[in-house]
Amino acid sequence: MVISQRQHIYFIGIGGIGMSALARYFKANGNTVSGYDKTPSDITSGLEALGISVTFEDDIATIPNEFKNPELTAVVYTPAIPKANKQLNYFIEHNFNIKKRSEVLGAITKNTICFAIAGTHGKTTTTSILGHLLYQSKAPVTAFLGGVSENYDSNFISSGTELSVVEADEFDRSFLTLSPDYACVTSMDADHLDIYGDATELTKSFEEFSKRVKANGKLFVKSGLPIKGISYGLEDASDYSAQNIKIVNGSYVFDLKTPTATYKDFQFNLPGRHNLSNATIALAMSVEYGIPQPQLAKALASYKGVKRRFTYQIKTDNLVFIDDYAHHPKEISAVKDALDEMYPHKKVLAIFQPHLYSRTRDFADEFAESLSGFNELLLLDIYPARELPIEGVTSDWLLSKISNPNKKVISKSEIIDHVQNSDASIILTIGAGDIGEEVKHIKQALSVAS
Repeated sequence: MVISQRQHIYFIGIGGIGMSALARYFKANGNTVSGYDKTPSDITSGLEALGISVTFEDDIATIPNEFKNPELTAVVYTPAIPKANKQLNYFIEHNFNIKKRSEVLGAITKNTICFAIAGTHGKTTTTSILGHLLYQSKAPVTAFLGGVSENYDSNFISSGTELSVVEADEFDRSFLTLSPDYACVTSMDADHLDIYGDATELTKSFEEFSKRVKANGKLFVKSGLPIKGISYGLEDASDYSAQNIKIVNGSYVFDLKTPTATYKDFQFNLPGRHNLSNATIALAMSVEYGIPQPQLAKALASYKGVKRRFTYQIKTDNLVFIDDYAHHPKEISAVKDALDEMYPHKKVLAIFQPHLYSRTRDFADEFAESLSGFNELLLLDIYPARELPIEGVTSDWLLSKISNPNKKVISKSEIIDHVQNSDASIILTIGAGDIGEEVKHIKQALSVAS
């Protein structure tokens, strides 16, 4: 997809985290950008602040006139958009140049040294760490993030175009449009079974992705996964491994063992060994590319994280409020493990919004097990995203499987009352839907109460 600076770009689903990063890229590239999304959000507000017009009504009349010429306008859409979307069908019927987000990302990165991060968990954090390491080391990099970086308050980082860092998304097999020079696979737990049908097909897709790495490229694989590559792990015999891990003043301090040397005293400020694993692979890819250790150590110590990835909203001696994007049982368990490591014996109130009817159905027992570990649990209704309801799959049904007796299904309007009346010293919001929009209200209510 060749796009000139004179061309207009219209995004259908522009408020999506991956789509908005592309919108920022093309805006910075000199293109005229506009788009549609279902609802306003902080992301769309950020785009509008850049001069990108966004409409929230799926109507042909709301498409700006300058974007209705197929000779001058290219259209980018996300597969999450319903097929019945009026604007998408208008562009199809009038023969516009229409591409999926993944195809555009593949075209942009094709002529760069591409770093692609794949895995059912850990993509966004790993991508943001790697983008930060390269950017702070003065490499000419453009990074497309699947979350908002705390360091840059953006999901788009750019200091040049020679290198690119992208998330290699397994949803809809999107990552098969990439041909990376450096790639990693962080995890291969079953997910997106609405697309793949079963875990075997998901594994095959990751195997196919591994073959997309260029002939002289490098593939990194988390130890224990069934794909061959440069291995990485924590305190094990992997090619790259974090060793001598200690917690000092709430931060990890560790050594990085490489195939040829051991680098001492890295500092990493995010809680959770899953995040430390993400930092390890980001360091490994940076070392293989050639970034010197002193620059990497300095950059890693300044990394602040990604919004909605174990993000502290309140952190005092008496009360902690953390928000996290976790929406898969493995991710929820990783957050719980991080809390146990950082705050042993503290009472935790978790508020979870299930994401997708199909995911809730496919992993109901696993969700029940991971959610039963919290002292108190509040469930919101399932966030449908791109799906229609599935009969019998509800938050009440999921609640019935959870063994924790301190559990309840509530509406969003009831969150504040429950939080204020809880004696838990740790409040946790988790989920990939619009629960993130409630965080500021919860934070405000807790701040006033304290």
